[in-house]
Amino acid sequence: MFSQLKFDNQYARLPAEFYHKVSPEPLEGAEFASLNPDVQSLLGFTQADFNVQQFILYVTGVEAWSGSEPLAMCYAGHQFGTYVPRLGDGRAVLLGQIRDEQQQLWDLQIKGSGITRYSRQGDGRAVLRSCIREYLCSEAMHGLGIPTTRALALISSKQTVYRETFEPGAMMLRVAQSHVRFGSLEYFYYAQKFDYLQLLADYVIREHYPDLEGQTDVYQKLFVMVLKKTAKLIAQWQGVGFAHGVLNTDNMSIIGLTLDYGPFAFLDTYEANYICNHSDTSGRYAFSQQPQIGLFNLSCLAQAMLPLFDDDPERAAEFAKAELAHYQTLYQTAYLNISRDKLGLFEQEKGDSELMASLLALMEGQVDYTLFFRQLSALYVEQESSQNALAEQFSNSRGVSDWLARYRVRLFQEKSNDTDRHARMKTVNAKYILRNHMAESAIKLAENENDFSEVERLLTLLRRPFDEQPSYAHYAQKPPAWAGEICISCSS
Repeated sequence: MFSQLKFDNQYARLPAEFYHKVSPEPLEGAEFASLNPDVQSLLGFTQADFNVQQFILYVTGVEAWSGSEPLAMCYAGHQFGTYVPRLGDGRAVLLGQIRDEQQQLWDLQIKGSGITRYSRQGDGRAVLRSCIREYLCSEAMHGLGIPTTRALALISSKQTVYRETFEPGAMMLRVAQSHVRFGSLEYFYYAQKFDYLQLLADYVIREHYPDLEGQTDVYQKLFVMVLKKTAKLIAQWQGVGFAHGVLNTDNMSIIGLTLDYGPFAFLDTYEANYICNHSDTSGRYAFSQQPQIGLFNLSCLAQAMLPLFDDDPERAAEFAKAELAHYQTLYQTAYLNISRDKLGLFEQEKGDSELMASLLALMEGQVDYTLFFRQLSALYVEQESSQNALAEQFSNSRGVSDWLARYRVRLFQEKSNDTDRHARMKTVNAKYILRNHMAESAIKLAENENDFSEVERLLTLLRRPFDEQPSYAHYAQKPPAWAGEICISCSS
């Protein structure tokens, strides 16, 4: 079945201006490193279907996959706030698209596939380090219940790639319902190719928002859907302490997926203004700035869609402004609901937002974000020892004591039952996240010894981040001192 995979390449049916037809460039000494069995099942492959050697030949471009129509997608984007008129897949190739049993369309995209016309003096390759990070983090995000691209397989090689120093090259087969970005629509807007802009919007609606087809004001409704998905997605990131690192419009998904894992990080110690990207010298994409950057990116998308909203420019602009004005409320509502869940509250009170904000202010710079909320999930409100274990993490003992007292009153008000609350909170406060030092350990083992056993262990662990998994309990400890020395940048 795998070799006779039936492709349904809808994106390749769009005009030539949408892409560059190019096949993957073979990777020297390519070796199969890891397979994600969950994604394999998602796509309908069985183990009997999967021939490793044939897979490598297809994916690396040594042999043409029958029915595939490999192409690099063209798009533009605002990078660090500045518009770049043409970007595109500079190191990725969309091999083709397939449908699952529910007729959902899936992109099969190779990352690290070689030079395309969008490579911009780059080599079109990916390094093993960055492929392992994305391979693991995309699955970690899926385990956390956050919309994301995923990855089917990781391929290592004997080929070296230069990124400040020479590193082993790699490929990753990425899977998503769509790789269309905000920047995809921006490209045709700024090129004043409005017919193609509409054609792309129609494609997105047909494949990803079919309920909108045939409705009046369909493009306005499409934007509203994207706005809602984006607000919710970023609220989910903030809830788990995820910093993306490069929230350019070309890294924003039109269907609300977490897209393009580069210099990402999950918070260790809570720092509101944490900057995970060493290249981000201005702090534009600091953790605390992500919600506002989401609004900026949506405003860029709205600008690109103005010709679709209304033939009258003034009416189109009025619609865009009115909808963008809803973003803050949508985001804040989503984040407040997440906050209540993290605190184990099931009733709504006016002071809930301030209760969460005051806790985070106390945690600033000293308390591990993930560990604290997991420990809070086991708090017994009548046991002083339970509260003391939490309070010991804070230098401001008076402040945390006052907060715990307020929190206990809030729980008493809604007659919270410890056992029920613990169970609910442990489904939203993860025990395990992909910390940078965990990814780094897996990378070093793979680079130095060609050993991917740690990648496999982390893949297993991160699929079930809320479960206790006693045999993996050491992954739920505070990071070692050397973790603070890890430097990640756009080349990550």
